[in-house]
Amino acid sequence: MDKNTVMSRVALVTGGSGGIGRAVVRRLVRDGIAVGVHYAGNKAKADTLVEEITAHGGRAIAIGGDVADADAMDAVFGAVEVAFGGIDVVVNTAGVMVLSPIATLDLDDLDRMHRTNIRGTFVVSQQAARRVRAGGAIVNFSTTVTRTSFPTYGAYVASKAAVEGMTLVLARELRGRDITVNAVAPGPTATPLFLDGKSEQVIENLSKAAPLERLGQPEDIAETVAFLAGPARWVNGQILFANGGLA
Repeated sequence: MDKNTVMSRVALVTGGSGGIGRAVVRRLVRDGIAVGVHYAGNKAKADTLVEEITAHGGRAIAIGGDVADADAMDAVFGAVEVAFGGIDVVVNTAGVMVLSPIATLDLDDLDRMHRTNIRGTFVVSQQAARRVRAGGAIVNFSTTVTRTSFPTYGAYVASKAAVEGMTLVLARELRGRDITVNAVAPGPTATPLFLDGKSEQVIENLSKAAPLERLGQPEDIAETVAFLAGPARWVNGQILFANGGLA
């Protein structure tokens, strides 16, 4: 892929104002990609990120919307296409995680996770399947806990296992379109979503679980996404575990 091709590429990152999403946006911008920074509720964070990018010569816009609302996401995709001429890469980092034993989980929390993590991923994937240009990439997000099966993650893992399933099916449905579809499954990563509600001891134990004996950083995950979004044209229909060797 030559430099001119890379410079003309356009990405939409859902949850782009969050921990991993923000790192992904910054990493894609480094590759010369114009980015639509999607946010669900925190417009100020998205606007600040866009200002940072444009101040350094990059191209970005902030757009809000509920990932589970088909009309809202149709508008989000449309806004990116109007601003930059099309979409080549869709990275769906938007997600909700509530931890609880299965026996005591509030079913309202189950519904909330399913709405964002399953329906939201489906809606975004559906729009991406219709609109991503040839040579493009769709990157969804799962979790390493689909394999490690940590207690209290039951409902979250259920939603992310669904993401893995739809990702693998979509890769096959897009046969002949020259569009890759993969999912990234991070291990313990130092983001507010991961750190919230955990004691220092739990965090310390998790940081030692992987052979590299540290928590992942958002930038570690962003490098994996940049690989899938750019040079990894022969990686398709895969779940990539970015977890320091945890499992």
